[in-house]
This record gives sequence, structure tokens and C-alpha cells, in this order.
Amino acid sequence: MKKITVGILAHVDAGKTTLSEAMLYISGTIRKLGRVDKRDAFLDTYAQERERGITIFSKQAELAIGDAQLMLLDTPGHVDFSSEMERTLQVLDYAILVISGKDGVQGHTVTLWKLLQKYQIPAFIFVNKMDLETSSRDLVYGDIRRKLSGSCMDFSKGELGEDVAAVSEALIEEYLEHGRLEEESVAEAIRKRELFPCYFGSALKLDGVENFLAGIERFTLQEDYSDEFGAVVYKITRDSKGTRLSHMKITGGSLKTRELIDGEKVDQIRIYSGEKFKTVSEAEAGSIVAVCGLSETRAGQGIGSFGNQVMPTLEPALVYDVIIESGEDAHTVLERLYQLEEEDPQLHVRWNSETGRIQTSLMGEVQLEILKVLIEERFGMNLSFGEGRIAYKETIKNPVVGAGHFEPLRHYAEVQLLMEPGERGSGIDVSSACSTDVLDKNWQRLIATHVLEREHPGVLTGSPLTDVSITIVAGRAHEKHTEGGDFRQATYRAIRQGLMKAETILLEPWYSFIIEIPQESVGTAMADVQRMGGSFDMPESEEGTAILKGRAPVSEMKDYALKLNSYTKGHGHLQLAMEGYFPCHNQEEVIELIGYDPERDAENPADSVFCAHGAGYNVKWDEVDDAVHTSVYIPGVNEERVGGEQSGFAGGGGQAGGGGVGQSYSDEDFSHPAFVQPKKREIRERKIAPKEFKADYIPKKTKEQATLTEYVLVDGYNIIFAWEDLKELSKVNIDAARDALIEMMQNYQGYRKCRLVLVFDAYRVKGGERRQEVYDNITVVYTKEAETADAYIEKATYELRGKYKVRVATSDRMEQLIIIGNDAFKVSAQEFRREVEAANLEIKEMLREYSRKHAGTGNRIKIKKIRD
Repeated sequence: MKKITVGILAHVDAGKTTLSEAMLYISGTIRKLGRVDKRDAFLDTYAQERERGITIFSKQAELAIGDAQLMLLDTPGHVDFSSEMERTLQVLDYAILVISGKDGVQGHTVTLWKLLQKYQIPAFIFVNKMDLETSSRDLVYGDIRRKLSGSCMDFSKGELGEDVAAVSEALIEEYLEHGRLEEESVAEAIRKRELFPCYFGSALKLDGVENFLAGIERFTLQEDYSDEFGAVVYKITRDSKGTRLSHMKITGGSLKTRELIDGEKVDQIRIYSGEKFKTVSEAEAGSIVAVCGLSETRAGQGIGSFGNQVMPTLEPALVYDVIIESGEDAHTVLERLYQLEEEDPQLHVRWNSETGRIQTSLMGEVQLEILKVLIEERFGMNLSFGEGRIAYKETIKNPVVGAGHFEPLRHYAEVQLLMEPGERGSGIDVSSACSTDVLDKNWQRLIATHVLEREHPGVLTGSPLTDVSITIVAGRAHEKHTEGGDFRQATYRAIRQGLMKAETILLEPWYSFIIEIPQESVGTAMADVQRMGGSFDMPESEEGTAILKGRAPVSEMKDYALKLNSYTKGHGHLQLAMEGYFPCHNQEEVIELIGYDPERDAENPADSVFCAHGAGYNVKWDEVDDAVHTSVYIPGVNEERVGGEQSGFAGGGGQAGGGGVGQSYSDEDFSHPAFVQPKKREIRERKIAPKEFKADYIPKKTKEQATLTEYVLVDGYNIIFAWEDLKELSKVNIDAARDALIEMMQNYQGYRKCRLVLVFDAYRVKGGERRQEVYDNITVVYTKEAETADAYIEKATYELRGKYKVRVATSDRMEQLIIIGNDAFKVSAQEFRREVEAANLEIKEMLREYSRKHAGTGNRIKIKKIRD
């Protein structure tokens, strides 16, 4: 039996959920036919969906048709939830596009069609509501072929004749030779998107649905999957008990319970159908499953053999400030919103340090209303939001090389990136032209990871950077002092420094529009669009109605429907669809209004940190090019320059270390036509003296510093609730979980020989005083009343900065931002777990080796903890 994943898409009110219900009923999956208006549809499982009569979250259901096992994914039709819909596209084998026979091809229908083209998804079309008197088969069929594709063919009569054959040369030859078309040939043309079958009917009355299902069974082909394991995560959710679910499609091989994905164990594999699910021990390629036990996955992530994802097309156009009511803690609110951002990455939750407010991006008012309800239901918080503002983006106009250097004492990383303008809507992509003789491939992969792991703010308004192609052209690591966090800092600074040198452009979201108005009002509409800074084609005329098509900025057109309704006295009709981001029509005005100063943005420095005479010092961004240690010359982009003394630094594949999982490269990827290594370079005078790594530059250490090279600060409860075994233990006894963590930290400290401080929140303890206890080799701190663990850690990192290497183990994102600002290095909860487990393995090996060497000597080894 072939396995096919089919998604169902439509403009709102086209009858998409009703068609899903009819398909499930006819196939025997459900026994009772539900209805949207009766609030009992099988796939409308969320209360707000039933109340509003719209789909908000994508759902799945299994159904069998003859020789085909279908996994049906029902997606939202309302434009405010289109990002949820787009996330499902990357796992579809086929799509069903539902069009209302009453309304024809709408603006959002065209947007959906473009998305199917972008993701190269074969499509079947079902024209619904043909039982209504206002529905005309000929008119809507002509509309489809004119606005979507001339390869859309009527299959409802079951004839595969000349019209169908005309879509491709292969089908024409087959038809001329045999006088007919084989079903397999037609199915292949559909898979290649050369042909799009159209069916007509009424989902509500079950008219034409059975014929439609038969067509899907006949003309779909199963994907050929490889034996190598691969998967793509398309969304993250949580069930009613709070269990985190990673919804994914298996794209190769199979997945079994208890297997590891990026170091995390698969606890359970679920296959959902509506609200219910069944558990399986193994999921084969082609399956859509929900996996329990993974805490680090993200929507859009490729796993194993699956390749990289394309950037989403439909993005929020509005930014809202989150207004926190009295009694709510900003830190807690931010944590909760980050959890929702895991489920909907397009929320883009962020902390604005200048305004001291949390911000989030949304599609529109309906999504805003649903978000408020969701926050109240899940977290018991009542939040309000400010007025929506336009979500701007930034890009660059010219190629530039950005350089970042990060070298506080006992740290080292340098990165140089070629930044070039990309195509509109391409987002950020990264590649490498750096030889592995210069920088080990592992470090290059880590740089690529840091490029892609966050949104990089632009320098005009602080808006996210987009549509930039970034190429790694040079870099350098130290044999002893480089750690992964060093390259994060160097990469961020390189991007920022490049932006400061480049000519940057502000982008804003634009709508494509269709305005239908009486002929006498067309002049007013054209004048309005011109005033908005938009553009339009020549007006079309149909039976006394003028049709004006074009595009205009969202900022100018978002409220235009009210004005249109006023001057046409209710006879005008406006269709809007997100067109994408284009140059801002009033850039200078917006920049002045926002008033962003990139040099005062302490969280996003463009300057670099160098080291001399045992101390780090800051170098301004416009002097970094003369101070860097590696040289890069790219014709037409930068002048030839020379770095400083390189002694003491490793440059080739012999480097130790590496790490991070990012974009992988083949040997062919390490070449770029723009990168040129000149044979001869002119030595020029530098503004900053070359740095040499000599012994007399290293200050003498005190006795304590000689033995204590590193501080590790651990946010205790954050780690307990992030590590599944400790989390489960805490449900039984929190003291036992705390003791277990203390014992694990004692072993870890004994192996690492670091100064380890374990901090536990006691801020809710009435009248509590801060107390400190020493457990053999580690310090355990319990904070005082009204003092959180992250507040204590923030203060500690500030006091220790410049004196010791400081690492902080936490997955608290706000805390991570703060500690980076204090020159400390963050380690996520899962990264730290892997370190602890690696240390335990090393300890076991040491004990095993000790036992082997001393076997037969009469010595008995009994070690519970490794201590100083």
C-alpha cells in the first residue's frame, strides 16, 4: 500500500474543513459527518476553532482509499494563520487546493498557488460549493485556467483525452502513438507539476467527493525514499499534559523508540488522527509522526540525510509591544512567550533593551485575539498588546567584507565574511570559500551555525537582516584558547562590522491588491495608489466594473478598505495578499522616526576585542580592518591588506576542537569565484601594532589563579527542569532531585578542576537570607528573598569578568543575553548535559584503567565521587 501525505489548502470560507470531513466520512475513518457550523468537525479540536468556525492549527488524520494510505493534513485558511499553513508544505507529497465555486480564485488563492510552485508540490484542485445557484462551472473553470495555470484540466468526467495530452510533449507522443494515455503516465505528469487535475462538487452534500478521492488514489505516486535515516520537523506542539511534541516526517530509513537524535533519546512515537493517537515502536519513511523526548528540535529543522530548508515566504507584517499587567514578572512572561515561539517561530519574540519591553510579530488582529486567549488558557496570564507597527527589515546594496575578532585573555577567534546582496525573499544563506589549510572545517561549520542561529539586527533601525548571501572567506583559531563561544562572538561582530561599512536598505512589507470598483471611481483609486507610493497595471473593465491590480506598502494600504467602502458607497471590493518585502517608500522618514543608533547598541557590538600585554582592549569597528590577523583581498570589494604576526596560532586541519552542528559542506563548496589569494602583498603601516603571543605578555598568576582557570556557574532549578531524569525525580521529591544534581556536579568539578558554583532560587522564601554551603569541592548558593538565581549569576559574572574564564550553564534565553554582555560564555542545558555525561565516561575509563594497572596488588577501589 502506497503512503501519501496530502495537505489541504484554501482561502478562508472555501469549505476546506467541510471537504476534509467529507473525505474522512466517505473513506470510513469517521462514522458521523460533522459540520463547522455545528462545531463538531473531526479536525476542529481546539475550542477557539469551533467557536470561530476557522482552522487555527494544522491537524492530521489517517484515511485509506483503495491501494492508498493517506495522511491528510488540514491547514488554516485564514491569512492570519498562513505561517502555520506554510510550515506544513515542506512535508507534503501532494496538495489539495480548494476553491469556492461561488467566489472563484481569490487573492489568497493566488498566494497559495505561488507557494505550491515555490515548494514544487503537485496539486489537485477541488471546486467546492457547486450546489449554490451563484456558482458557475464554466466561469470558475475559466478563472482557474486564466489566473493559476493553463495546465489545470477538468478530470471530473474521467476522460483522459487530447486536452490532457497537450500539457507535455511526452503525453502528446503517447496519445498520438496509442490513441490513449496510461494512468501511470498521467500520474507522472502530475508529479512533475505539468498537469493539475480539477474536480467539481459540493463537500457539504458529498457530491463529487467520492470521484475526487478515486482520482487521488489513481493519480498519485509514492516517493522513493533512501535507506539512510532522515527527517524534517515541521512543527512543535505540547499536549494537554505539557509534553513537548516534535512533529516530523520521516524522509529516509526509519525511526525507532529509544534511538538518539542529536544526543536526545526518542521516548515515544505517536501517530495522530484528530485528537487521538496511537503509539508505534518504529516509524518508516513517509510517515508523519509526533516524537516525545526531544527538547532541542525546532520547526523547519532537517535531521540526518534531510537537506536545508527554504526561507518562509509568508511573514508577519506587524510588530506589537507586550504590555505586562501589574503582578506579572517580565522574565516569566518572556519565558512563556519563548515557549509559544517554539510552536510558531514567526512570532519572533524578542526583548527590546532600549524600551525595556517584550515585542512580538503577528499577522493581524485575529491572530492577536487568539494569542491572548492562548496565553490565558495555558499560563493563566492576562496580557495586553500595544498598537501594531510595521515590521521592517534591512538588507545591503553592495558587497562588503565584515571582520570580527574576539580575544579577551585566554580566548581567541577571528572571522571574515563576504556579505553580498541576495535575491528578494531569500533570507540569509551561508557558504564557505575558506580553505581548510587556513581554518579547519569544523570551525567553519560552527561559524555557519552562528550565522544562521539568530536574527541579526541591521544598523538603520535595528530591524532583522535579510536577503544576504554570506561567504566565509577567512578565519583563525588558537591551538589552546579557542572555544565555540569565541567564534559566536567573532561571527556576530563580523556581520555587524560589515553592515556598518555597507550601504544598507530599509525594506517594508508590500501587499498585492485587486480593487473592484464602479467605473466612475477608478480615477480616485488610481490617485490613492499613487499617493501611497504603490504601482498598478492598466485597469481592466468587466460589465461596468473596473478592476485595478497592483501592489502598495502595507503601511499605507492596511486601512484602505474603510476608505474604499466610503467613496464607492459599499460597491467597492478589496482583495489583499502579502507580496513580500521591498524597498521602503519613505526610508528617511522611518529611520528618523525610529531613531536607532547602532553604535549605542551594547548587545550588538560592531567593535572587536584584541589582546596585548595580558589584557583585552576594544578596537572600534572602523579600525578593525587594519588590526585583524588574517588578510583577505576580493577584487571590486575591498583593498588588499595584510594582517599582523601569526605566530602561535594554528591554521590548518591539524587544529584540535571543532564542534557545533550547522550547514554541512562538500569539498566542492569550498570555492568561491570572488575569493582571490594574491601571490604578493604589500606590507603597509598599521594603526595598531601587530599582536605577538609571547611569554612576557602573559601576566604572572597568583597561587589561586594558577590552579583555578575557570568558573562554572550553574542555574540549579533551570538544569533540573531541563534534564528529563531530574525533572521526573523532582515530581516525586524536589530535594532528591537537588541532591542528585549536587552529586553530579561534584563528579563533574573533580574531572574539570574548575571552581563550580551551583545556584538555587529561594526568592519566594519569606524572610530568607542568602546562604552558602560547601559540599566538598563545590559551592552551593541559595538566594535570598526577592533574589532570583539569574540575578545572582548576573552579578557574579560581572564581578568575575576579566579575572577568570566564566561559563554559565542555563537555557534561560534572557539570562544568556545578559551573561554574554558580561563577557561570560553560555552553555545550554542540553550542551551541559552532554559535557557532564562525557566527563562521567572519562571518569569510568580512568577508574577502569587504574583497576587494570593495579590488578592483583591487593588494592581495593571504592570511589563514590571524584574530588580535588
